[in-house]
Amino acid sequence: MSWIKEISYAEASGRLKKIYDRVKGPNNTIDNVLSVHSLRPHTLIGHMGLYKNVLHNANNTLPKWYLETLGVYVSYLNKCDYCVEHHSAGLKRLINDDAKFNDIISCLINDNVKIYFKNKHLAGLHYAKQLTLSHHTISEADIRTLRTQNLSDGEILEINQVVSYFNYVNRTVVGLGVNTEGDIIGLSPNDNDDPENWGHS
Repeated sequence: MSWIKEISYAEASGRLKKIYDRVKGPNNTIDNVLSVHSLRPHTLIGHMGLYKNVLHNANNTLPKWYLETLGVYVSYLNKCDYCVEHHSAGLKRLINDDAKFNDIISCLINDNVKIYFKNKHLAGLHYAKQLTLSHHTISEADIRTLRTQNLSDGEILEINQVVSYFNYVNRTVVGLGVNTEGDIIGLSPNDNDDPENWGHS
């Protein structure tokens, strides 16, 4: 639910119903971060296209658990509890190791990422924080620093796009009062090999 009117799956028709059929989870559930777009379905298409391709696409070369980690970190920095809750659950599923997951979450919420992360993963998290909280300070020198940590330009682009996406969705969620009421926490479009498959599981 949110602070604005939303159209539920049961109430949806036409174009919105077709989009909902693409993104729905078990029992026709639609995550609130998606149903908040229901009055302007074309924005839901834009949101899902971006989300699927920056986070759930087989052509990415950075590990998916790391991309999710970036999302949780950015969401924490932006004080977006909704996204922290959803993407922490996704991260936990991907890592499948409670001790490792707890270590990662602890360093993210204490904003002390160097405790756990090293080298290129640490550099990417520093860039994520800078892009989120002080984007106007970024210069070409910061990109050169990422390269010195053996991040390719393609991987730098992946990080940039994941961080930019989460800044967008955090502001959508926080700005419209989206909450987790009725959501199944941690669902995502997990079929990385098919960019057209938006189904949540």
